[in-house]
Amino acid sequence: MQVGIDMGKLAGGDPAKLDIEELLATRLLVQGNSGSGKSHLLRRLLEQSAPWVQQVVIDPEGDFVTLSDKFGHVVVDGERTEAELAGIANRIRKNRVSCVLTLEGLDLEEQMRAAAAFLNGMFDADREFWYPVLVVVDEAQMFAPSVGGDVSEDARKMSLGAMTNLMCRGRKRGLAGVIATQRLAKLAKNVAAEASNFLMGRTFLDIDMARAADLLGMDRRQAEMFRDLKRGNFVALGPALSRRPLPIAIGHVETGARSSSPKLMPLPDAPQDVEDLIFTPDPEEFTRPLAPRRANPAPRPTTDILAELSRSTPAASPAPQEARVPQPEMSPEEREERLAAVLNEILDDPQSAYRTDSVLYQDFLVRARMRRLPGPPLALGDFRRRVAVARSGVDVETAAGEKWQLVLSLSNNVADDLQGVFLMMAKAAIGGEPCPSDARIARAYGTHSARRARRLLGYFEEQGLIVVHADFSGKRIVAFPDLQSETAPGSADALDEGETKAAAE
Repeated sequence: MQVGIDMGKLAGGDPAKLDIEELLATRLLVQGNSGSGKSHLLRRLLEQSAPWVQQVVIDPEGDFVTLSDKFGHVVVDGERTEAELAGIANRIRKNRVSCVLTLEGLDLEEQMRAAAAFLNGMFDADREFWYPVLVVVDEAQMFAPSVGGDVSEDARKMSLGAMTNLMCRGRKRGLAGVIATQRLAKLAKNVAAEASNFLMGRTFLDIDMARAADLLGMDRRQAEMFRDLKRGNFVALGPALSRRPLPIAIGHVETGARSSSPKLMPLPDAPQDVEDLIFTPDPEEFTRPLAPRRANPAPRPTTDILAELSRSTPAASPAPQEARVPQPEMSPEEREERLAAVLNEILDDPQSAYRTDSVLYQDFLVRARMRRLPGPPLALGDFRRRVAVARSGVDVETAAGEKWQLVLSLSNNVADDLQGVFLMMAKAAIGGEPCPSDARIARAYGTHSARRARRLLGYFEEQGLIVVHADFSGKRIVAFPDLQSETAPGSADALDEGETKAAAE
C-alpha cells in the first residue's frame, strides 16, 4: 500500500509528499544546526504518519511526550534497568504500540545505555513480530558518535552497535531508522551512510556544508546555500522524497514541544528602591532550610552495577529470616557444572556472537538467579574470560595440556574483546586444524566484516603473537612461535559453518 504524507510545500507551492512505504525500505537522515527546525520536521513526520505506521521515538530531551495526548503514544521513562527496557521494547513490538522513550534527566552515558538496551530489545524480537516500525532518533550524534568522548568505551560501543544494527540490519526486521543530527561531522559515518533519503537544513560550518552537499550530489560551490536556509526549510533528496534536490518548507504541526525557543519579553518597570529590594533579605530566608548541595558522584564501574543487580534482595533492606528462601547446599563441583550449563545455554544462541558482553552478562546473571546458584555472582571480567574460552571450542583433553595453559598466559596480553579470536586461533594451531576463515574469525569478534577479521590477524602479527603465511596453493596458515605450533592450511574465503547451520535451521 502506497501512502504519501504531506510534509509541507515545495518552492512552487505544490505539496511536498513523502512516500511512507518507500521510507520504510530506505531510511532517512535529517541534518541541521540547533534552531534550524529539525524537531519541528520530525514532529510533522510523526503526526502525519501516525495513522499509518507504528512509531518509536528515542527522545533525549522529552520534547515528544506530548504525542501521547493526541495520538496515544505510550511514554516510557528511561530511568529503568537495561533488562526492563529490553523487555518493554520486545512487548512494544509484539503488541504494535507506538511509544516515546524519554531520556530526560539522565546523564549522557545513562542515555546511551538506555537507548541501546531499548533498540537491542526491538532488534532481537522474534521473527513473527517483525512488523514495520518507524524508529525516530533525535540528536543521533549522541548515540552514534564518530569519536570517543567523556563516556566509557563500553557504553559507546554498546550504543554505537545498537544504532548500527538499526540503520544497517534493521530493514529486514521491519525497523526503519529516521535519525536527526546537528552535525554530520559528529555522526558515525557507517550509520549516516545507510540512509538513502536526506533532508538538509541550515548549517554554517564548512565541513558540515561540504558533507551535506556530497550526500545530495551537489557541487561543493553550491554548499553555501545551506547558510541561507530559513528555519523550517530543508533541501530534500531520496527515493521517498525526490529524485533531485528540492527545497521544502515544512508545514504546521498539531502538537507542541514542552520546551520552546526563547522569546523576547519587555522588562518590568524598575522600582525606585531597587537596591534595597535586592540586598535586603527576606525574613523567611533565615528560617527556610537550605537544600543540601549534591556533589556529582564518581561514575560507577559497570561490573559493580551489574553485580548489585544480580543480588536477589537489596543489601540495605534484608528480608525477614522466615521469609527467605533457603539457598540449596551445593558442592563447588556441582556449582561449576551448573555455571557451565547456563553459559552454554546462552552461547548456543547463534545471535549471541553479535551481542555485547554486557547484554550477555545480564542474561547470565538472570539465569543464574533463576537456578538459585549459591555464592557471589561471577564478575564481568571472569565472565568474559569464560565466554572467550567457550567460544574457542577447546575440548577437555586439550584444556588440560601444558600448551593450552601457555595460551591462556599469552592471552593475558590481549584486550578483552580480542581474546575470543586469539583463543580460537590458538586452539586450531594446537590441534593442527585448518586455519579459520575470515567469516569465522569475524563471528568470533562479533561482526560480519571479513575486512575487520583480516585486520585482526594483522594486529596480532604486529604484536609478535602470530606469523601468517600461505602454502603453495594459496591457503592461509597461522603459526604461533611461542607454542611451536601452526594451523593446517585453510581457505580464508570459506563460509562460516555456524552461520550456515543457523540459516539452514
